Amino acid sequence: MGSLTKIARWIDYRLPVFSFMDHELRKYPTPKNLNYWWNFGSLAGITLVIMIVSGIFLAMHYVPDTKLAFDSVEYIMRNVNYGWFMRYLHANGATMFFIVVYIHLFRGLYYGSYKAPRELLWILGVVILLLMMATAFMGYVLPWGQMSYWGATVITNLFSVFPFGENIVEWLWGGFSVDNPTLNRFFVLHYLFPFLIVGVVILHLIALHQHGSNNPLGIERKEPRDSIPFHPYYTVKDLFGFGIFAFLWSYFIFFNPNFFGEPDNYIPANPLVTPPHIVPEWYFLPFYAILRSIPNKMLGVLSMFSAVMILFFLPWLDTSKVRSATFRPLYKWFFWVFVIDCIILGIVGAHSPDYAYTTLGGLSNQTLGQFTTLLYFAFFFVVLPLLGFYEKTRPLPKSLSEPVLRSGKERRFFGKSSAIFLLLLGGLSPLYGSETPPLPHEKWSFQGPFGTYDRTELQHGFQVYKQVCATCHNLNQIRFRDLEALGYNPEEIKAIAAEYKVQTINDEGEVVEKPALPTDVFPEPFKNEQAARAANNGAVPPDLSLITKARGGGPDYIYALLTGYEASPPKNVELAPGMNYNLYFPGNQIAMPPPLSEGLVTYGDGSKPNVNQMSKDVVTFLAWAAEPELEVRKQTGYKVLIYFFIFTLLMYFVKKHIWNRVET
Repeated sequence: MGSLTKIARWIDYRLPVFSFMDHELRKYPTPKNLNYWWNFGSLAGITLVIMIVSGIFLAMHYVPDTKLAFDSVEYIMRNVNYGWFMRYLHANGATMFFIVVYIHLFRGLYYGSYKAPRELLWILGVVILLLMMATAFMGYVLPWGQMSYWGATVITNLFSVFPFGENIVEWLWGGFSVDNPTLNRFFVLHYLFPFLIVGVVILHLIALHQHGSNNPLGIERKEPRDSIPFHPYYTVKDLFGFGIFAFLWSYFIFFNPNFFGEPDNYIPANPLVTPPHIVPEWYFLPFYAILRSIPNKMLGVLSMFSAVMILFFLPWLDTSKVRSATFRPLYKWFFWVFVIDCIILGIVGAHSPDYAYTTLGGLSNQTLGQFTTLLYFAFFFVVLPLLGFYEKTRPLPKSLSEPVLRSGKERRFFGKSSAIFLLLLGGLSPLYGSETPPLPHEKWSFQGPFGTYDRTELQHGFQVYKQVCATCHNLNQIRFRDLEALGYNPEEIKAIAAEYKVQTINDEGEVVEKPALPTDVFPEPFKNEQAARAANNGAVPPDLSLITKARGGGPDYIYALLTGYEASPPKNVELAPGMNYNLYFPGNQIAMPPPLSEGLVTYGDGSKPNVNQMSKDVVTFLAWAAEPELEVRKQTGYKVLIYFFIFTLLMYFVKKHIWNRVET
């Protein structure tokens, strides 16, 4: 230990990095009354580091090519050791990052952290937000799914409203449409921008330490007892907050990884097929709602960008000399109205423009969007300037110390505001399947936190796929060797693979067919897309590798589709030639005839299942095909959740012990 100290002193004498860290991170004087809302600044920093590290690992295997990008992401999920963990960590990390930053932003808005002398601190924070938005948008394009492609097309086209807009759009695309050059430059910029964010974060911290942190009372430190060292008091408090945050994050990674995602993004990008409802990620929905609520395209685009850019001018729009809403009774009410307005804007952005709210007397989505957009800008341009002149504020305390030692108001405020934050998450839930028709809900062995795949159902389902589905549908992401997870031994897998023929090139350069090997993927049933269309009434049967993740409703939808055929359609429905009526298919007309019938398949154990049982078995098999890592993911999740539960509990008691020196 002594030698380490000597080395540290030698380095510090020449490069005072240890002195800097000791002064800025350990001895840094911090207001003693900061509540838990101040934890979100450190959580944002931790999340940024995790996102950069996980992104570097993903970039090692990702291929920025329009023909390979989608498959490279699935390769990471299926073939890279714990690649599924890195992917889900990164994808859900974007959501967690925005949750943390938005709470951090609203906390600053509530307590007036943007007021003098911290204007530049606030402006740097808005710059970080803008860089985050750009990074998240470009990252969403990289999987090259349907929503990725069309989201990139729609958003980049918005720049066409500006002068020389067409040239700007072509420059963004690197051509005349969203294509390979677009994907390449988005990948490079998505990789680069986080390091720019780190640079701005450093400036943000320098500006923070110049005048110190704001606090819930909004007054400056006036005497030594008003502050405490950052370490150990706030480091242990931040670690306790991180434990709770990591527990929540881990739940989504291991038990509900696609909760915040769009099913359409598990469909490879197709420029010829437009999704019925193009929506961005939830953290862009309020701004997307502002864009759509204004009929004029240019005004809509300007309003959307202005909704973010107006934050730069917030320190000068608010004319009140009192910082904290604790002493501003009118501002407190207007603040919560503003928060609710932002939530409603998010709900508006999640629904299609022609959606009508029956609970609001049939109010159209666009009308509600226009009203909430007006309220959004009125908060900045009307409420904040006028309140400074007409609001009667409460008297400010003389010191930070006395109110901290005898008041528990901030704890009660934290509890009430937590409920409002949960409302925010609940209010955004309509994005994820709210407009899906009601589906019959089956009990699946693999659902729930303790769900696992039933091996008998998997083998039966594979038999249904092989004898029925494989004549039209392929499994591009599954190799024969993967069937070992279904309970087949290596010899059985070799025999199954040998039943299929795959094309290869012999020594003479000729294309020949040979029996498939366990390392081969399932061969496609048709030679090309034209042959597939000719055999299926003009429709191309989709690949089934990700079908349960690529459809809203998941396994329930696929099961409903297989069992939802009706021999004769309702009297008011006229079927097109060659089409079949299905109750659950969008539009109710589907080219695929009923694939299953009684006695069509006899299982290896001799049983003759009915249509419902065959449907359930094949859906279980397809759910495994989409998420073969599910069981390992959940088993790992139990261990991670237990770890963070114990870690959070320990940090809580350590925090109580350390803070007793201040609170008693």
